[in-house]
Amino acid sequence: MDPVDRLILDESPEPDGPVLVVDAPELATAASARGWAVWGYADSLLLEQRFDVPMIDRWPGDADGGAPDADIELILLRLPKAVAALEEYAQRFALLPRDVRLVAGGRVKHMTHAMNEALATRFGTVRASLGRQKSRVLHAADPIPGPLDFPRTAQHPELDLTLAAHGATFAGTRIDPGTRLLTTVLDRLPASDPHTPAVDLGSGNGTLSVLLARAGHRVLALDESRAACASTAASARLNGVEVDVERADGLTGRPDGSSGLIVCNPPFHVGTAKDSTPALAMIDDAARVLRPGGELWLVFNAHLPYLPRLRQRIGRTEIVARNPKFIVSRSVRGARLA
Repeated sequence: MDPVDRLILDESPEPDGPVLVVDAPELATAASARGWAVWGYADSLLLEQRFDVPMIDRWPGDADGGAPDADIELILLRLPKAVAALEEYAQRFALLPRDVRLVAGGRVKHMTHAMNEALATRFGTVRASLGRQKSRVLHAADPIPGPLDFPRTAQHPELDLTLAAHGATFAGTRIDPGTRLLTTVLDRLPASDPHTPAVDLGSGNGTLSVLLARAGHRVLALDESRAACASTAASARLNGVEVDVERADGLTGRPDGSSGLIVCNPPFHVGTAKDSTPALAMIDDAARVLRPGGELWLVFNAHLPYLPRLRQRIGRTEIVARNPKFIVSRSVRGARLA
């Protein structure tokens, strides 16, 4: 275990009933090794695949998820990067039938007082532990049930767009700057293919999915975040368009040569750490999934060295739009520079 997981476990009281471990697979394993009855939950599909305890397949407190909600009394949590994600967790945990206690930990450098405040909206007692190995734990008790206010929504009149977002969704209800640049050139995308969907890879709050569907494309939205998938689906409903949404690890499982168009604003963080590995993997997988002549439209931070990878793995690549911070590229599968 890393220092955060170890501190969470050391600070946890001995439970009388089942324990729910959220977004922390190694912590779940360690808690189970103590003989505790452990259930797991993860927003991220990649994290979920690393758990080796029984999982619930919806948000805690929702119906028909397979977990013994009525018995859960202790929740162990890795603090999420987004305070809004913690707010949503707090709202949902406070609705559980038992008088639950929460032990949530993180690295001190990534923790803010806003996290205490988010927990305090639904727990009457919130206190911080002493730090250890640059880690700290927040204890929350005495839940205060109240209404859920997720997904939250926002209007974007400049695009005639309403966006919905659950707490863990990248950018929330905003249109992040990279996606906004990509929206300015969507009218240059190839014509819709009625037989194969345009793929919004990493759909987030559904901005691109909705705009693609509105332009006449059949759309498949993929994201590995449970919150993002629910947000994309909600945004599609709010804007009166049809989008197929799947929780998936990138393009894993998509057939070779099955797509004519992929649009993507890839991540360059894994958690709180900068990491281009997922984006590079997306480029490589797009090379497999695009049919000959199919196009990948990518937006990314201008300082990142993706253009050589795109030209090597996909084919001819041009810069379609750029500003001081972002580049939008168009790559054609199998098309080479003269």
